[in-house]
Order: sequence, then structure tokens, then C-alpha cells
Amino acid sequence: MKALVTGASSGIGRDIARVLASKGYDLVLVARNQQGLKQLAEELKTKEGIAIETIAMDLSIIENCKQLHQKVQDVDILINNAGFGDCGNFTKTSLEKEISMIDTNIVAYHILMKLYLIDMKKKGKGKILNVASIAGFMPGPLMSTYYATKAYIVRISESIREELKKEASKVQISILCPGPVSTNFNKVANVKFKIREANSMKVAQYAIRKMEQGRFYIVPGVDVKFAKLGAKCLPSPFISKITYRVQKRKLEDKK
Repeated sequence: MKALVTGASSGIGRDIARVLASKGYDLVLVARNQQGLKQLAEELKTKEGIAIETIAMDLSIIENCKQLHQKVQDVDILINNAGFGDCGNFTKTSLEKEISMIDTNIVAYHILMKLYLIDMKKKGKGKILNVASIAGFMPGPLMSTYYATKAYIVRISESIREELKKEASKVQISILCPGPVSTNFNKVANVKFKIREANSMKVAQYAIRKMEQGRFYIVPGVDVKFAKLGAKCLPSPFISKITYRVQKRKLEDKK
């Protein structure tokens, strides 16, 4: 059994790789950070004795995504995890960073999901886990682009799930929707969370366990489950006011 994990050099992706390794999966680990991949591969080979391939690649480049699919075949599990965020007023944040974010958080997910889903449907088996966020269920002023990218992942995954159901396909798709997690994400996004952050390894363990159980919405933590419920039940303008205050506090703390 083989799993492909993007964004594997740190955070949730790295810990998901560790969890899958402990279950005996051969791994293909992809990220831009070649040194981080090398360190993780050495750690897992020592502990687990499994086949591990590392690919240092920038998935914000479309051709790289296509080349990755051509290079890595017979994947049983795709973990779409590569991504990052940014925080600030929409008119003041970097356009270049936002375009790169859209290419990484949306375009790369879309390409890899489509190409590997075609393969999996032909084989009649396979699992795809798209790492989204609780942010995908609500508006996010001061992190507008990031929230929008995660909303895309939530909606396209929901749509594909229904298509697979109607086709009675044995291929499974799931979305992981955590709240704040203690990872390198915060540094890249230029934020500091005041609320409790989840442990990355615990989130990874929960995600793989629920994916194996066939769960579609994977939402770790009672507080995050309540946030998802609130986003569903409360009016969007009200949610916008709340998220604005939360993001504004992050920016103030960063200063």
C-alpha cells in the first residue's frame, strides 16, 4: 500500500506521514523543503523499515503537479495537504503571496485530486484526504484569501463525494477541517493565535483513524465541532463580525 503526502516536511503533513508509516504504508513525501523531507525520511526509515521516496517540488507550479502524477503511480491514499495562509487587510496584503496561495491551496489540490481520482476509479479503490480547515465553512475578513481557498476545497470535495455516491464507487473522499493547530503555519501566515491550538500529532492520528472509518467530515476537537455548527446555523454577517475580531486580535498580538 502506498500513500502520497504533500506538504510533508512539517506540521500536519509530517505527522500524517508518521502515522501512515506506523501502519506500514510505503510513502511518497512531497514538499518544497528538501532538508525537512530528508530528515523525515531518515527518521521513518530507521523506525519503520518501509519504502520512502522524497520529492522536493513546488506544487504552486501547474506543470510540477502534472509531472508528480506521471512520476508517482499506483497510489492508494492521496493526502492533499500542502498549503499556507496570510493575515491582513485585503488591500494591504501581498498580491504575489495570495496568487501563490491560490495556486498551492486550490490549483494543486484540484489537479492532483482529479488525476489520482481518475486512476482510483479505474482501479475501483482508493482514498483521498483533502486537508481543509474550519475556515472553509465561514467568511474570514482579514484572512479573506485563505478562508476562500479552504471554502473551495470544502465545496468541491462535497460535490465529488455525491458523484462517487451516485456511481456507487468504492473510492472514498474525506476532508480534514481542524481549527488552529500548533505548526509552522502561524509563522508563514504572520499570525499568533490567542485561542488554544491543537496538537499536530493528535490531529493527524484522529484524521487517519476517521478516514479509515469512512468519515467524510473530519473535525477534531469539540470546540471546533461547535464552531462548524455555529457557522451553519448563524447568519454570515454575524459570523463575519466574529471572525474579524478574532483576526484583528491576531494582528495586534503580532505587533
